Amino acid sequence: MRFDVVTLFPEMFAAVSECGITSRAMKRGLWQLGLWNPRDQTHDPHRTVDDRPFGGGPGMVLMAEPLALTLEAIRASGNAGRVVSFAPGGRPLADADIARFAREDAPLVLVCGRYEGIDQRFLDEFVDEQFCIGDFVLSGGELPALCLIDAVVRRLPGAIKELSAEDESFATGLLDEPHYTRPELWRGHPVPEVLLSGNHAVVERWNRDRALEATCAVRPDLIKIARSCGKLSREDERTLRAIARAAREKADASKEA
Repeated sequence: MRFDVVTLFPEMFAAVSECGITSRAMKRGLWQLGLWNPRDQTHDPHRTVDDRPFGGGPGMVLMAEPLALTLEAIRASGNAGRVVSFAPGGRPLADADIARFAREDAPLVLVCGRYEGIDQRFLDEFVDEQFCIGDFVLSGGELPALCLIDAVVRRLPGAIKELSAEDESFATGLLDEPHYTRPELWRGHPVPEVLLSGNHAVVERWNRDRALEATCAVRPDLIKIARSCGKLSREDERTLRAIARAAREKADASKEA
């Protein structure tokens, strides 16, 4: 898979090209990364890529022409893929989007905005999809682009063990269960006894129940999605009823106190 990134700070992408799973996957030829600085497409002494917005307002806006020239250079290099940018007004980047990009294994162009944003004319003319990664404002699109690259690359066949990718949070429709490792007793805190039993069926059910509990507590919206997609078994529904009953009992006890 190929990513071409339009960014004023190409050095930030060493995080995926030189570190961890993504670096190893790159060395194995599973993906490629091209970094394109729009300043390289300017011709004035100051290599200007931004200007004040029409209509007034604080900050500066990335100009359309340097970005368009950069995209044309990317197209000329062989990447005819979809163009993605990042902004607070974009659609939330979800696991389904990551799975789609990994499954299609098609090249992507990631445009990283800076300052107050990107000239809307460039977005209207060239950008296919716009995403955000949360209800907060970042200094630019580089961190969301890094998140997207990392999430997609780890789903590529051969990047990590297939079981690990398929069993992670969101891939199953639920948050992950808690994890424990050696030693069995750490500062007075033991590993749950069931995980030491060696009974794989019991351990699997325990893990699933803990995942359901965590999802109910933190992201109950995911329970609705998992149910609508048919990802919950009868055993899961029994666990959810028990969780709801325990929550009601706790609330009643709190009122009485």
